[in-house]
Amino acid sequence: MLDFYAQFIKKGALVFDVGANIGNRTETFLNLEATVVAIEPQPYCAGILTQKFAHNKNFIIIQKALGNCAGQSKMWLNSAHVISSLSEEWIRRTTATQRFGTGQQYHTCCNVEVTTLDNLIHQFGKPDFCKIDVEGFEFEVLQGLSQSIKAVSFEFTREYCEASENCISHLVTIGSYRFNYSSGESMRFKLQNWVDAREICSHLKSFSGLEWGDIYARLED
Repeated sequence: MLDFYAQFIKKGALVFDVGANIGNRTETFLNLEATVVAIEPQPYCAGILTQKFAHNKNFIIIQKALGNCAGQSKMWLNSAHVISSLSEEWIRRTTATQRFGTGQQYHTCCNVEVTTLDNLIHQFGKPDFCKIDVEGFEFEVLQGLSQSIKAVSFEFTREYCEASENCISHLVTIGSYRFNYSSGESMRFKLQNWVDAREICSHLKSFSGLEWGDIYARLED
């Protein structure tokens, strides 16, 4: 994982970890000697992040969600905290396909504070890399970004590919991006060459099962 992310993150880089959960990626980014702004609205997960990383001077936690505007929003909580989500549509679709099995239940919801990527950039500066993993709310997060940043990753699921296409469409309105993707937790690009928006969307549309992974966007040199 270190080697994979090292292509985006150099010593002293600024990283936004959006949907940090309990810090799997946060730890990797800190090990690459980046300054990491971890954004995580779930109180339990934010507490774990604080316990694990508060001693590190390069770690900053923001206990909020991100969206297309600042305010408040409902978050649906699952006992499996990694699939708690602000997206009712994503929950509906992944439940219908039984992506996470038949026993998963969204037992409650809570109000969470919401800010935007633009607000974080105003506060901390432009990140060198922004990882977004927010269980179906990725497009809303990117709608809160009005300026290009060097490199972005966001999660996709086959059931909700149109949201991923919307993410791609938004990114090309704010910068000249090329795209690639990885499958699951492979930490390996599927495409030998980085491609344009049309081609990456074509790959997404070709999926027929329960594929998931991360799409990567980087500004052209």
